[in-house]
Amino acid sequence: MASNSEILDCLIVGGGPAGLTAGLYLARLRRRFMIIDGGAPRAAWIPKSHNIPVFADGISGPDLLGRQRDSLVQYGVSPVAGTVSGLRKQPDRFIGVIEGEGQSRQIAARRVLLATGGVDIEPDLPDLPNAVQRGLVRYCPICDGYEARDRRIAVIGYGDHGLGEAIFIARTYSPDVTLLTLGQRLQKPLKRQEELDALGITVVEDPVERLDLEDDRIAALHAGGRELRFDVLYSALGLKYRSDLALSLGAEHDPSGSLIVDIHCQTSVKGLYAAGDIVRGLDQIVIAMGHAATAAIDIHNHCEMPTEDEPGGA
Repeated sequence: MASNSEILDCLIVGGGPAGLTAGLYLARLRRRFMIIDGGAPRAAWIPKSHNIPVFADGISGPDLLGRQRDSLVQYGVSPVAGTVSGLRKQPDRFIGVIEGEGQSRQIAARRVLLATGGVDIEPDLPDLPNAVQRGLVRYCPICDGYEARDRRIAVIGYGDHGLGEAIFIARTYSPDVTLLTLGQRLQKPLKRQEELDALGITVVEDPVERLDLEDDRIAALHAGGRELRFDVLYSALGLKYRSDLALSLGAEHDPSGSLIVDIHCQTSVKGLYAAGDIVRGLDQIVIAMGHAATAAIDIHNHCEMPTEDEPGGA
């Protein structure tokens, strides 16, 4: 960690699995850094993930984050609660504007690692806001689809992403899959109609009119005059990426706003790195941790070297 008057080696923005992993690496590499945690990591929504190595019985998102924070304590590191509302680049440093506890301050760092992730787009279900955050609708069949194998599964989505996830689940986990478009009409003819037919995927384009909740779960959905019952519901509506800080500096990104990075997880803005869901590719915790480790080591290796746009830069 470092005092406010120092120029940090790295400012880490985000206190989820990627940001905390980067903090562990940089602490052990004896670097001056700070983790700014907005307090809303996407991983905190996970009831239980089963594909994180060494946790044979699975682990919940909050438990994982707690263990990661505990592992930083022995190095004297604690994430700082707050948000980074602005980021400016100067020839030899970045200036981050930190908001927290009713005040604003500025932090200078030679390099910045963005681990800000994304927010799942919630399905528009009747009288049920934040269904994904509440755990009533799942969002990661790669993480927990194995536990839903051979059960009745509904995928909420439309467009290529919704179709793709329904086909993935039907090919991998269950022969009983329904795609719910929530009233959105799919463009006909569908590019993947043959796959839908071959896998026996049912498509329901009627809007959901009401829900039946039992024991803190969605027991039934009513659409088009029918009662639909499923064991598991997944949302496939995509993410809103928290990439505004990078985009404000002109970082290269894809049409969805996720960032494009090099093999060291550095963006097209020299000295600006990214890790986790904010990076284009698979949104997986172990991948986020790998991004963070890769970025942290590269940051360490270049701490005494100027970036390419600084005087004397390579």
